[in-house]
Amino acid sequence: MLKSSVENLQFEPINRGYNSVFQPNRLSIGLVVPIENHGQNPVPTLAHHLERIQLAEQLGFAAVWLRDVPFNVPSFGDAGQTFDPFVYLGFLAGQTQRIALGVSSIILPLRHPAHVAKAAASADVLSGGRLILGVASGDRPEEYPALNLSFGDRSTRFRESFDYIRRMGENTPSFNNAYGSPNGGMNLLPKPVSGQLPLLITGGSQQDPAWVAQNGDGWMTYPRNTVVQAQVVRDWQARVEATGNPAKPVMQPLYVDLVEDPQAPPRPIHLGLRLGSRQLRSHLKSLEEIGINHVALNLRFNQADIETTLKRLADDVLPDFA
Repeated sequence: MLKSSVENLQFEPINRGYNSVFQPNRLSIGLVVPIENHGQNPVPTLAHHLERIQLAEQLGFAAVWLRDVPFNVPSFGDAGQTFDPFVYLGFLAGQTQRIALGVSSIILPLRHPAHVAKAAASADVLSGGRLILGVASGDRPEEYPALNLSFGDRSTRFRESFDYIRRMGENTPSFNNAYGSPNGGMNLLPKPVSGQLPLLITGGSQQDPAWVAQNGDGWMTYPRNTVVQAQVVRDWQARVEATGNPAKPVMQPLYVDLVEDPQAPPRPIHLGLRLGSRQLRSHLKSLEEIGINHVALNLRFNQADIETTLKRLADDVLPDFA
């Protein structure tokens, strides 16, 4: 039986975005930006990018997810949404009303945490508490020398950056770490709407799994075979329970190529599936049953018209999920 053994989960509320996206024993659905088919081309066109995000909000998707890709690294083959995530978050905060604004994920060792904390809190305030901040240690070695930074010690810098950002929610924080000492009555403004930024850790981020369970407000993992994913989720829930903290959510992405026939069986594509809407609904239900709380759909390889696909998802899939 794949269903999670953890019952009566409760997630601690953080902000408007986090609370709406993550519900115990429920799965919600978001979209990875850019919402377009750019196939094998690493650089998207970003045509109609705002209109599609606004349509996603209108149709009832729970969240949109940006990524932190400072350089278009040829060997990686993916330039993300090309816009700086924090600039784009500020833009979207003023162009949307309800949809959660997520980042998966800010590469902490590439940025000073004071800049991350200030930019993220600004986006949270401007959006009315809709920011969900994913964080990671980074997996593109080429980016580090471009910023005159070491790739090998990113694990330590990730932890110290994470701690720095956490403490920036406090009034007049005072502490010492490798990034600096904001003491002597100094303060960083604005503060997040709820006094805390929701920080979701991506993968292992070069950390001990117990540290991730203790410190993250949730976990971003990768798509896997459902049977394997079920064990991964159970292990995550057990690690969180061992910390003595309340339950914490887990989410994953999924590349989707949605075809016209709603009963078309699933066929594997890169990190996802080509399938019909009813089969997608069934697959998402199986992920909900094993304890996945949110799936961010990526339409990069979707062959059908994007607006048609969004409406088909809204009609055939969204009604069954939070």
